[in-house]
Amino acid sequence: MKHLELHIVQSVPVACLNRDDLNSPKTAIFGGVQRARVSSQSWKRAIREMAKEISPDYFKGERTRLIYNPLLSAMKERGLSDTKADEGAQKIIDALVKLDAKSKEKVKSTTLYFMSPLELKTMAGVYADTKDIKKVLKAIDAKALKDAADISIFGRMVANDPSLGVEAASMFSHALSTHKVDNEIDFFAAVDDLQPQEESGAGMTGTLEFNSATYYRFAALNLDMLADQEHLGCLTKRERQTVVRSFAEATIKAVPGARKNTMNANTLPDFVLGIIREKGHPIQLVNAFENPVRPTQGYVSKSIELLKAEYEKTKVVWGSVALFEKSIPDVDLESFLNEMVTHVV
Repeated sequence: MKHLELHIVQSVPVACLNRDDLNSPKTAIFGGVQRARVSSQSWKRAIREMAKEISPDYFKGERTRLIYNPLLSAMKERGLSDTKADEGAQKIIDALVKLDAKSKEKVKSTTLYFMSPLELKTMAGVYADTKDIKKVLKAIDAKALKDAADISIFGRMVANDPSLGVEAASMFSHALSTHKVDNEIDFFAAVDDLQPQEESGAGMTGTLEFNSATYYRFAALNLDMLADQEHLGCLTKRERQTVVRSFAEATIKAVPGARKNTMNANTLPDFVLGIIREKGHPIQLVNAFENPVRPTQGYVSKSIELLKAEYEKTKVVWGSVALFEKSIPDVDLESFLNEMVTHVV
């Protein structure tokens, strides 16, 4: 399995990038101590959004329960009347992910569906020609998803019809701090601008939890799978290079947007190790930090040192071989991406 690995060390200041049900920053125990954690789902969402900005023509996927309106529009574009378009859209949605009978104001599905604009046009066209729902579902293939590389990369599950599911070509770990982290509490007070001067006290008070951490992030992409006929085999090699380049750039740069206005945590990585292997499976290097980094003069330098040592161990002890092996800032981002994509299948 030819694959790309990205190993990233990134320092993030005061933030709550990913919160739990109590509004606290997520954590995990690793190496016997509590670490700051950002779920893979949270970071993937940020990556998908940035990939859309970088390559809007190839990352058009939308995960939503509101399929009805775009599908209705596609039906009407194929010449169906308002009544026939409404009937067809509801039938298709019910076959895909079931209509939500409890929804009163809008037509919604019961679960999220990761859709492609081209897929909706394909379904609308087949329905307009045949009125056969089985034929509509059978028409959904990789070619109908070629405008949404994000579906091939991040995958989708369709419980009603597993044949419409797409296995993710990517692999992500939860981001973990390389060191011990304790969440902290921020007490805040807001002033009431119209409160009379003679009255004391704040208009509102409250608390928020936050932390700061140096994270190890890991992502991988199966380049062979991405090029097969179930994924993006219908694209040219040059188009797949654009997709992989956009994915890699977004993975490196994207940061979850939680509390971005009150605790702006947008930073760039301090170190990125990119590896492409011809065979084997992706191996994350998180065990470099099983023994948590100690705060001597910050965490970044020691984290990078340990990450490099762990990678060298995989080569010396386990005989790992790489076709591509570059790191940022040893090379700049543009050079890193340019050489990386030459290995795309």
